[in-house]
Formats: sequence, C-alpha cells, structure tokens
Amino acid sequence: MISYDTLALLAGKSGFSAWSPLDPGSIVCRKEVRDACAQNACGQYGKRWSCPPGCGSLEECARRIKGCTYGILVQTIGELEDEFDGEAMMETEALHKAHFLNMFSALRERNGHILALGAGCCTRCTVCSYPDAPCRFPEEVVSSMEAYGMLVLQVCRDNGLTYYYGSHKIAYTGCFLL
Repeated sequence: MISYDTLALLAGKSGFSAWSPLDPGSIVCRKEVRDACAQNACGQYGKRWSCPPGCGSLEECARRIKGCTYGILVQTIGELEDEFDGEAMMETEALHKAHFLNMFSALRERNGHILALGAGCCTRCTVCSYPDAPCRFPEEVVSSMEAYGMLVLQVCRDNGLTYYYGSHKIAYTGCFLL
C-alpha cells in the first residue's frame, strides 16, 4: 500500500500545483453529471472507451470507486491574462495531462489497482478503437471525473481542496483512487 505521504510526494514531483487526500466514500456518481456528458458538448460521447457509454454505466463506475479505499486529488493551476485567455487555458490543460500521465506511470510501477480519473478524455491513442475493438491499452485508459458522474466542485469541497482560485486563474483537477 502506498501511503498518502508518498502520494503527495509523487504529486509534487509530477508537477502538480495542489493536492489533497481523497476519501472515495465522499464521491457521489450523479446521473445529472452523466446526463450532461450525453449532451456531447466535447464531441467525445460514444466515441472513446474512456467516455460514456464506453466507460461503463454509472452503476459500474460507482462499483469501481467503491473498490478503492483511499486516493488523492491533484490540480494544475494556471495564470490567465483575462477570463478569455484560451491560449493559457490550453497550455495549462496540456501541462495537467503531462503531470497526470507522469504520476500515473509512477503509480503503475508501485501499485496494482489504480483508478485514474483526469480532466477530459483519454488521449493515449490518436484514434480510439471504440466501439469496434477492445481498448488497446486497458491498464492505461484515463476517463474524466465527469464521465464517472462526479461533480468536481463538490468532490474538491468535500475533500478540502480549493476549486476556484479567482478570475485570473484556471485549475484542472484529476484524481487517483487506490
């Protein structure tokens, strides 16, 4: 078992700006969040194993979370020139994904079961095999917290991590459940 102190150390080494312990028991898989996914604003619904419906039903997602006993929330926080600074938002998102994959790789080397839930869809493969063939890298797939029905604001609040840092900052949030 990896201690929370080790998780926190890995979060810092991976480049995250903030982190907090995550109690899987605090997570609620909400139908309304999953329903928002079905509106397909991101264009990935039904196109990837990491996104609904490919990632499983809300009940299956909840069972996976219940199989975990502890975790860590991680964030990458970026500075914005103004509230419409799309370039800085994309740069921060790319940094977050890099930090996330670094930590995920380090955790896979140390621990067997890891449920990695990031920000946005899995980008491991340029073209996902969904739905025609099984996932090519099932141990490396990363769904989003929202795909699992999580209201990220609530998960952060319930676990002592700031969600909103002000109008000139953006935070991308993910989690690792073990």
